[in-house]
Amino acid sequence: MSANTEDGKPLLASLVQAGEQQTEAIAITDFVHMAKDISNAYLVNTSDGDVLVNTGFITSTERNKSVFAKARSGPLKAIVLTQAHPDHYGGVPAFLEPGTSVIAERRFADTCAFFNMLDPYIRRRSGKLWASTIKNRDALVVPTVTPDVCVDGRYSFSVGERQFEVISTPGGEAPDSVVVWMPAERIVFTGNLFGPVFMSMPNLCTLRGDKPRSARRFLDSLDTVRQLGAELLITGHGEPIRGAAQIRGDLDKLHAAVAYVHQATVDGMNAGTDEHTLARHPLAGRAGAR
Repeated sequence: MSANTEDGKPLLASLVQAGEQQTEAIAITDFVHMAKDISNAYLVNTSDGDVLVNTGFITSTERNKSVFAKARSGPLKAIVLTQAHPDHYGGVPAFLEPGTSVIAERRFADTCAFFNMLDPYIRRRSGKLWASTIKNRDALVVPTVTPDVCVDGRYSFSVGERQFEVISTPGGEAPDSVVVWMPAERIVFTGNLFGPVFMSMPNLCTLRGDKPRSARRFLDSLDTVRQLGAELLITGHGEPIRGAAQIRGDLDKLHAAVAYVHQATVDGMNAGTDEHTLARHPLAGRAGAR
């Protein structure tokens, strides 16, 4: 996948700005609706109220509420947060209603604490990446969110006729990543488990200063999603991926690519190749590599 759009604009910047002019929710199905944002928010209708998967960024809260207004079917029963990054949970305080349950992975609070501890440092480094894309980012106040349900492995709940399974996938962009699986409908919401741009190689050691992430844990989490057999895969950015064969093929390809580079790196390390050579030529230590 190209890193740039046809007009030369970085693909990620184009994705995170895609919702700025959005005035109505985009219907993915007749009961799943999308608000485009720095990380998208998704509204799921049931016969007994709604479920929200992520809420979008702090500065987008009122727009996202307005976008979803016409798509609402009843009280907001639950908000599921796929990871502890502000573009996923920034709108929680504004969306909360009496009786809304906030659901996140058990490490959500610890992940928030890590980012709070290094906030000035991470803001400086992130600013070099996002200054031209996110306005007034340095003045933003990130809300404190305390989940009502902390998921340890897997958590199931139902609203109306729809069942939801929240599954821990700690190999994602944060150690508290989860995906949301709707088994009857064969729909999975993956947040940014697969990075900001689907089918890109995972950024396991970010410039902004996140904790480095394990390639093996990423592969295990990818395989968790692959084994679900989803027919509709909805990510944190961009358009959904449709069709079980397409989804399986994409995930097989991504798994193979990451596994290959990981093994080549291990081989290089064991062969005594120094880290600078491996960084420039990750296959340098592999037998038969040229």
